[in-house]
Amino acid sequence: MSPPWRLFADHLRLAIRLTPNAGRDSLDGIEADGEGGTLLKARVTAVPEKGKANKALILLVAGSLRIPKSSVSLVSGETARKKILRIDGDPEDLARKLEASFPAE
Repeated sequence: MSPPWRLFADHLRLAIRLTPNAGRDSLDGIEADGEGGTLLKARVTAVPEKGKANKALILLVAGSLRIPKSSVSLVSGETARKKILRIDGDPEDLARKLEASFPAE
């Protein structure tokens, strides 16, 4: 299974399936998206109104990678469950951190 992230020159893009209004904030591993790709499963306690769940997702991802929240931005999927995040920084270092947390199955 391929990882749900792609490396670029100065950033990494991460595909996520977000479940808002959950019981806890967590990143729950990698799953197939049904289209031949993969997604990182995430859930947040925030409700999906006025961008609250998206902000909670950015905080969750930034915290888990130990990077500033200003390095994480939403590229697509503002109102959808499937989202693409842009994470600025050294893409190789970011990929290593993600691989350590979510090893290939």
